[in-house]
Amino acid sequence: MTFNRRTLLTASLVLPIASTAAAKEVWTRPAGMAPDTSAALWPEGHITPPPGLIEQVVQRSDDPNASDRMLERISRPRLDIFRPAKPNGAAVILAPGGGYRYVVVDKEGYELARWLRDRGVTVYVLFYRLPGDGWTNGADVPLADAQRAVRLVRRRAGTDGIDPARVVFGGFSAGGQVATSLLTRFDAKAYAPIDAADTLSARPDALAAIYPVVSMDPAIAHAVSREKLIGANPDAAREALYSPERNTRADQPPLWLLHAEDDSVVKVDNSVRLREATRAVGAPVEAHFFERGAHGFGLMKTAGLPVAIWPELLWNWLGSHKIV
Repeated sequence: MTFNRRTLLTASLVLPIASTAAAKEVWTRPAGMAPDTSAALWPEGHITPPPGLIEQVVQRSDDPNASDRMLERISRPRLDIFRPAKPNGAAVILAPGGGYRYVVVDKEGYELARWLRDRGVTVYVLFYRLPGDGWTNGADVPLADAQRAVRLVRRRAGTDGIDPARVVFGGFSAGGQVATSLLTRFDAKAYAPIDAADTLSARPDALAAIYPVVSMDPAIAHAVSREKLIGANPDAAREALYSPERNTRADQPPLWLLHAEDDSVVKVDNSVRLREATRAVGAPVEAHFFERGAHGFGLMKTAGLPVAIWPELLWNWLGSHKIV
């Protein structure tokens, strides 16, 4: 059966993925949007999904020219890989958002992946496990997947034509919480080593957080992400452990932050606090705050606004750190 973008949009909005074969149909067919390949994060049989956890794609857009999918109930964490025609050696891992309820596919994943790929970057879109889906030690599974992703990308350096010393991790919204957790806990023992990839460092060479969920302080936290990650009534120690702004360190990667002041979903205070905490420990940080943009603007919802320049600002910052 052949799928194109219109076929997917006019089909049922909920597309269950019950097997690898079914996943291939959904993930590799939309014309012009497809990754080149997909790599599992974990060896076959290493992780056991909770009973009844079956992935499904939900299409949220009725515009055939603007796909907006989300992936729920992730049971097969993986990297979807976009390879440039002429790799420049840089690698970027992207963790899209979704409030720890799902992972956005297009708006915060494939769209930026294609933009970076066209500039020579090899891009890996990370579909990480969600803490509320019943995994053992659920609060740590996003961080474990992020650590594993960085290590696996470095392990694949020869295959993918990238420099293992030029690996960037970027995250949007709740994916920004995944990213900023990795920023400060890249060497935490989130999982037991399983193969040669796990001998490699999980510290990215640079890290970008775009309108990120950061803090678990209820005064500024994104309430849904907080509850999914650490529960409704965490104690003070648990709240602190999962609040990256309270765990900054001098040896963390260079950090780039982007947020709109009028974000009513994830308060700009999340980025402000992380910037100040990063400065306090003497680690490098660059932050951009825009008057307007709201939440979840990605690449496509910035038309006519000054924030539309953000991808170029990020690109120039990556250049200043000799990534691109």
